[in-house]
Amino acid sequence: MPAATPGTPSLLRAMNDRAALELLLTHGPLSRTRIGHLTGLSKPTASQLLARLEAAGLVVATGTDGGRPGPNAQLYEVNPRAAYVGGLDVTPDRVLAAVADLTGAVAGVHEVPYAADKDVIEQVTEALGGALKEAGLHRSDLHRVVIATPGAFDPQTGRLRYASHLPGWHSPTLLEELAAALPMPVEYENDVNLAAVAEQRLGAARGHEDFVLLWNEEGLGAALVLGGRLHRGWTGGAGEVGFLPVPGHPLVRQVTRANTGGYQELAGVQVVPGLAAGLGVEAEPLPPAEHAHSAEVAAAVALLEQAAASPEGANLRFLQSYATLLATGLASLVAVLDPEIVVLSGALIAAGGDPLRGALEAELAELAPSRPRLVSGEVRERPVLRGALESALAATRDEVFDTSR
Repeated sequence: MPAATPGTPSLLRAMNDRAALELLLTHGPLSRTRIGHLTGLSKPTASQLLARLEAAGLVVATGTDGGRPGPNAQLYEVNPRAAYVGGLDVTPDRVLAAVADLTGAVAGVHEVPYAADKDVIEQVTEALGGALKEAGLHRSDLHRVVIATPGAFDPQTGRLRYASHLPGWHSPTLLEELAAALPMPVEYENDVNLAAVAEQRLGAARGHEDFVLLWNEEGLGAALVLGGRLHRGWTGGAGEVGFLPVPGHPLVRQVTRANTGGYQELAGVQVVPGLAAGLGVEAEPLPPAEHAHSAEVAAAVALLEQAAASPEGANLRFLQSYATLLATGLASLVAVLDPEIVVLSGALIAAGGDPLRGALEAELAELAPSRPRLVSGEVRERPVLRGALESALAATRDEVFDTSR
């Protein structure tokens, strides 16, 4: 084997450029002196670096660092207009699209109601087109798009699996048709996996290499991150925990036809109203304000929020009983994966707040051999869509930040 080739000047420059760009993304506008201090580069080298990045259109000068003795220092930031990305979150209720600039700032959002009798390609392009219009951009401005759906596209067949409740998305030619309609690289990812990406990059899972995200909204799902990377499984179905057979509920057979399983039937959104009523918790009328979820999810969220606001008596028993149902399936994941933390996400778990998380942690300690720390998800606003944008941004930054090319 030949000896390793020492780093070339061009490679070292590219590494320094990337380090500076990452610092600007993390810290915001920085002066030449501050960049030199954080990277360990001399002032002349830092000046050359910034000049190179400015000429490439990757950084722009933005104001000065006032309020200090001596001359004001010029500040630099990543040029937000150097690249744009798109993300879509597709559910049986709606198609939600957003466009973000290279810094991650959202420039446009648009939502269209999902219609089973309407062409899928038309709905996707309408939603994305609306977000682009709001941002004042065109399709040609997008470097990449990531689309989130329930289930997963089988890498062997290209067909959507584990999501029979999403009509119109199961054609064997769908991916080819979308590729023809969208003139930029398009990637597809499971919606819960992208919620985990959002938490890993921006939220409760930052700095953690091994974690599970448990999601609970229209369906129960999980994302598995092992060694810092998403684990998708052979067919993309890793984390489809709603299909888990669990104690406390009869076996569900032919789960792919039923699109449900034991854990979903035991602890899914549909059990919340009956569980609350059986324990004497009466639902208060829902406010007339619009909500972002289906009526079924909105009703369950209202019950859990109501109980969490006053966690005593019947409310406390309701939260503890629901925690037991959730812990029954979660214990299997913990026993197999032994994660460092479990991130609790989705509208239902968020509605239960700290009282539900505490009850779930106590139950899990009784049912699982290890005791991972349970943390609440921190990305509360459109976590799946945010994850789609973050996934697209990661790949796009790798491309545009590679100044060695």
